[in-house]
Amino acid sequence: MSKKERLTVTVDRELVQAANDAVAAGHADSLSGWVNLALAERAAKERRLDAMAKAIAEYESAFGEITPEEMVAQERADRARARVVRGRPTKASRSKRRSG
Repeated sequence: MSKKERLTVTVDRELVQAANDAVAAGHADSLSGWVNLALAERAAKERRLDAMAKAIAEYESAFGEITPEEMVAQERADRARARVVRGRPTKASRSKRRSG
């Protein structure tokens, strides 16, 4: 385990209550542990976002800027290929299931 460092921060009251509730429910060992996990998750998210930004920049450097039209077309293609795993299937997916 890494070396710990004490710090003082100001946190929204609702978040402190959420942390205390998590500790009481057994989802965290302590308030400090809950905050440490939140910070670790945020750091991991920032690393993923940085990697994604780098990948997009490299792609656009090689193939040109991704246009809004391409984004819309990709979203439509993704929705067409999507599979409903909960909730009600769309009309289009029901007809595909019957014909496929």
